[in-house]
Amino acid sequence: MWALSKQSRQMALEHSQMQSVILQRTAELQNLSLRLLKVQDEERRKLSRDLHDSTGQTLAALKIAVSFLQLSIKDDPSKMALVTDVADLADQAIEELRTMAYLLHPPLLDEVGFACAAEWYIEGFAKRSGVNVSMEIATHHERMPRSMETALFRVLQESLTNVHRHSKAAHVTVCFRHQFETVILEIRDDGCGIEGKRLVRLRETSAETGVGLAGMRERMNELNGTLEMESEGRGTTIRAVVPLRAGTPSSQAADDSRKRAPQSSEYQISPLRSGDAGIAAD
Repeated sequence: MWALSKQSRQMALEHSQMQSVILQRTAELQNLSLRLLKVQDEERRKLSRDLHDSTGQTLAALKIAVSFLQLSIKDDPSKMALVTDVADLADQAIEELRTMAYLLHPPLLDEVGFACAAEWYIEGFAKRSGVNVSMEIATHHERMPRSMETALFRVLQESLTNVHRHSKAAHVTVCFRHQFETVILEIRDDGCGIEGKRLVRLRETSAETGVGLAGMRERMNELNGTLEMESEGRGTTIRAVVPLRAGTPSSQAADDSRKRAPQSSEYQISPLRSGDAGIAAD
């Protein structure tokens, strides 16, 4: 009897130690995931800046060279037509590159905050995808911490990308509001919805969740927020709820970013093809 009791205590101790190891490894994985998301955001910002400052300037120089070439062959209609086609392709490449750089990391997010960047992104998404989008964006509040603004913007990007790819929705409503000591971002579509059993699995942390949804959830967890998903019959709602106390004021960080980020006045955003609606949001 004594041996059995000793064995039970030993098993309980081993079980407790195993639970402790599991919790420790889970916390380490969550921290690693958050670090990866932060690195990804910084790489997006850097790539956006490099595309604008390097490749964009190269294409601009190409356009200038083509313009001089057009002047030199203006008396030769056949050559002029060919060079004009080249100029048109250069213009298209410049517009698409600027749009891609903007989608990777919109300067508006650093310069004026989430609300204005969200309005710009939603309008562009509607043009690129053909989905009718209505929005209610609260713009009269103070800036949120940069980490919160970035997280909410990525949730918005990923949610609208999923709407375009999976929901077959004709209409989407985006609502962003302040409520007591929290901010709430809600994306609601009238698409095909999600079947009940699959919805349960998507609400859980599993392989079926997918990289995009898992990333949104990790961003919310970092801010002590929640990511809610609802789907009843037709349509799906994604709701991100974040407490305002989750971060610290971002004015200094935003000022630093403004020094590095390309200015919005340098961009003219053109709609991409509908198949590109989710670009830079994966």
